[in-house]
Amino acid sequence: MKSETNPFLKNWSPDKLIEFEENLVKLFEEGKINAPLHLCGGNERELIDIFRYIEPKDWVFSTHRSHYHYLLKGGDPQKLIDEILGLPTGCCKGVGRSMHIYDTSINFYTSAIIAGVCPIACGVARAIQNSYKKEEAPHVYCFVGDGAEDEGHYAESIRFAESRHLPITFILEDNNLSIDSTKDMRWKEYKPITSEYVIRYNYNRRYPHCGIGKHVEMVGVL
Repeated sequence: MKSETNPFLKNWSPDKLIEFEENLVKLFEEGKINAPLHLCGGNERELIDIFRYIEPKDWVFSTHRSHYHYLLKGGDPQKLIDEILGLPTGCCKGVGRSMHIYDTSINFYTSAIIAGVCPIACGVARAIQNSYKKEEAPHVYCFVGDGAEDEGHYAESIRFAESRHLPITFILEDNNLSIDSTKDMRWKEYKPITSEYVIRYNYNRRYPHCGIGKHVEMVGVL
């Protein structure tokens, strides 16, 4: 494994990541976030360990639950907050909100479609393979939840990556929930998809699929 190369980790610890999400919870409870909110939580240490080896030149693809990924890739915390609030000063000019974050300046993209980023990430990895010398090439990291294992896009992308030896790693974040359905509920006999191109870690989700776990009155909703 390559040595630690991420200069942005000095800004973040598990406690600081948790504090960031708790601030969003407060804003949501105050009715200032009038759009779906997908909070991270429970996987701070695992992600910090993974992002130690992700370089600024690398590409990161994420899901609807991407706040931590964005911050650890070097995203601006205030721009992320502004984006979630729907402000024009956000990283996506206020149109992406919590579910659709991207930042071309740091090679960071997401999709709220389950496993939707997988073929896109493979396409980028293929382009990198064709455009760079191997020792100079960026690497592509594609983060997905365990619900992605239910989708053909995920399995097909792994097969494509393996057959062409692409510079890509899939990070499967397994909280045993696709929305609120466990793998036992979704599969009679579950067997994980294994590959040298996949890193899997398990964690317990801190927040519900969407929101903060209780009803609040929204402010300014049309």
